[in-house]
Amino acid sequence: MKKLALHWQILIGMILGILFGLGMTFIDGGASFVSDWIKPLGTIFVKLLKLIAVPLIIASLVKGISDLKDISKFKNIGLRTILIYIGTTVIAITVGLMLVNVVQPGDGISEDTIAKLTADYANSEGVQAKIAEASKQKESGPLQFLEDMVPDNAMQAMSNNKAMLQVIFFTIFLGISMLLVGEKKAKPLKNFFDSLNEVVLKMVDLIMLTAPYAVFALLANVVVSSNDPDLLLALLKYGLTVIGGLLLMVALYMVLISVFAKKNPLWFLKQISPAQLLAFSTSSSAATLPVTMERVEEHIGVDKEVSSFVLPVGATINMDGTSLYQAVAAVFISQALGFDLTFGDQLTIILTALLASIGSAAVPGAGMVMLVIVLESVGFPADKLAIGLALIFAVDRPLDMCRTVINVTGDATVSTLVAKSVGKLGKPHPQNWDDHYDEVK
Repeated sequence: MKKLALHWQILIGMILGILFGLGMTFIDGGASFVSDWIKPLGTIFVKLLKLIAVPLIIASLVKGISDLKDISKFKNIGLRTILIYIGTTVIAITVGLMLVNVVQPGDGISEDTIAKLTADYANSEGVQAKIAEASKQKESGPLQFLEDMVPDNAMQAMSNNKAMLQVIFFTIFLGISMLLVGEKKAKPLKNFFDSLNEVVLKMVDLIMLTAPYAVFALLANVVVSSNDPDLLLALLKYGLTVIGGLLLMVALYMVLISVFAKKNPLWFLKQISPAQLLAFSTSSSAATLPVTMERVEEHIGVDKEVSSFVLPVGATINMDGTSLYQAVAAVFISQALGFDLTFGDQLTIILTALLASIGSAAVPGAGMVMLVIVLESVGFPADKLAIGLALIFAVDRPLDMCRTVINVTGDATVSTLVAKSVGKLGKPHPQNWDDHYDEVK
């Protein structure tokens, strides 16, 4: 019997997880049962993905750079990557602003809803923590992100998944230095990283065997821990505006894939769908990175020389979905609380959201920290910041799941476009976890 494709297995796991979570909400003690006995399965899965993220970045990036043989090629890939990422982020923010100005979801929020949301969330630890973190980032200097990119201890950077840019900087430095010492002297180290890369990719295959069960656990926990349904309904117009913008970004990516990469958009979506479904379940680009790299390299045909640089950088600085959400959320909050935004303010939102996305942590909830920075940039009253965040806090988690899908889709799209532009887009070569099993039986 033909084995069910991975994306169908994951999708079935997600649907069953949602149904199971809904069922447990009607049972006394159901939520605590899910939290105690089901949620840990999902947590372990996410930890496993994060566990191999840094080794995978180091091994694949060193392999990619050392295979180039020519530093000028790396410069060419790097420049194209950054320019396309900036371009798609600006488009995403602009799409968000256009939609929210047309739909005006903030005008439909009643005073009662604002009062209830404020009472429930304004003083919560979550909201206050986001404001405090944003204040800390805002106080830093204009070149702080460059300073933060350079680690003073490579091992310490590797032990922290939030320090992804530092790991990338060190790895690029190492890879270029290997090129400069000559092929003969660099060969033993290159062989080590080539082998490490193959082993870590095999670890990805093994972890993915548990993906359907993990997404079941993750989605069941999201459902049982969801907020007041009445408040979610009140914010439906806002949520649909964000989702509408995200869908427009997917349409843009598919046009780019069709026109520039000369690939069938539906085929492309099918190949990266496991990474998209995991992004939805985990709300983390960083946790999904190992799977995104595996799908793009093996199932789309992007050469490791391209994917090993474009995807880790994208997981850190390319936040199309998050940037679009910030644009919509900033204008929505301003509409709901009667704070008028000029055309100049909206241009400021585009610039600030773009800058805030660079170096933002690729973890759940980072978007709200960026949102505070965006709101403060247009002069939003400081005493109303907590109320503003409280307005969207109830639906932040489901929207975070959706925008992470767009972040990951954008990364995969850009890596394919860059690979095509430098002649590094070849034929797919999928591998299975048991390809070499006969050798060790």
